[in-house]
Amino acid sequence: MSQGLQVAPAELEAHLLTHPSVNDCVVIGVPSDREGEVPKAFVVKSPSVGLEDSDKMVIRDIARHVERHKAKHKWLKGGIEFIDIVPKSPSGKILRRLLRDKEKEKRRSQGAKL
Repeated sequence: MSQGLQVAPAELEAHLLTHPSVNDCVVIGVPSDREGEVPKAFVVKSPSVGLEDSDKMVIRDIARHVERHKAKHKWLKGGIEFIDIVPKSPSGKILRRLLRDKEKEKRRSQGAKL
């Protein structure tokens, strides 16, 4: 839910998978002061992404890919983070809770520093 509007993670994930730099991905909602909750993508880079491609360039390209095709409230305002593997159950179901918990812990530790 972003700005009171529904954002289906599966819809954004399906769209992200159409980008050539994305091998696998998962989208979760992260807290935002202004919008309540905004989408954040965890992306496994495609093997086609070369070492010469900087992460910032790839992130910008993926973000633009979403911005060109999706409504503004579905943009990845929570950011894009690269991960090595999407956590899945033995049956292949994405374990979003693990990423949500990791994200909460990261935000809590960042908050403690302020």
